[in-house]
Amino acid sequence: MGKRKSSKKPPPKRKNEALSSTFACLFCNHEDAVTVKLEKKLGVGMLECKVCSQKFQCGIHYLSAAIDVYSEWIDAADAVAQDGNSGAGPEPYRGTARRSSTGPAGPSKKKTNVYDDDDDDRGYEGDGIVGDEDEYE
Repeated sequence: MGKRKSSKKPPPKRKNEALSSTFACLFCNHEDAVTVKLEKKLGVGMLECKVCSQKFQCGIHYLSAAIDVYSEWIDAADAVAQDGNSGAGPEPYRGTARRSSTGPAGPSKKKTNVYDDDDDDRGYEGDGIVGDEDEYE
C-alpha cells in the first residue's frame, strides 16, 4: 500500500497595509506632523500641520485618499510659488479635484443642432447626391 499524497497548505493571504494619513510638512519640514482628515459625505479633505498650524482644504470624491489631499496641497504650494515669481497679481488656487461648469473661463457652451420641421434650410445635397429641386409645402 502506498502513502497518501499530502496536500500543501495554501500560503497566507497578504495583508494590505493601510495608507498613511500623516505626512511631512512642506513649510516646517517636520516628519509625520501633517494629518489629513477626509469628510467624504461633505466632499471635503482637510489637512493640518501639528507644528506650524498650516491648514489646507480641497474638494474630494469617493475614490480620494489622504495622499490625494496631500498632493493637492503640494500642487497648491507650487502654484502660489510660481505666481509669486511671475510678478502678476496672486490668483487663489482653485484645486483640481472638482471642476464645475462655471469657472474662470465662464460657463461651458455646448452646440446643439435644433431643427424645426418648418426649417427649409436643410437639403440633401452633397458628394454624389443630387439635390431636391421640388419645393415642399
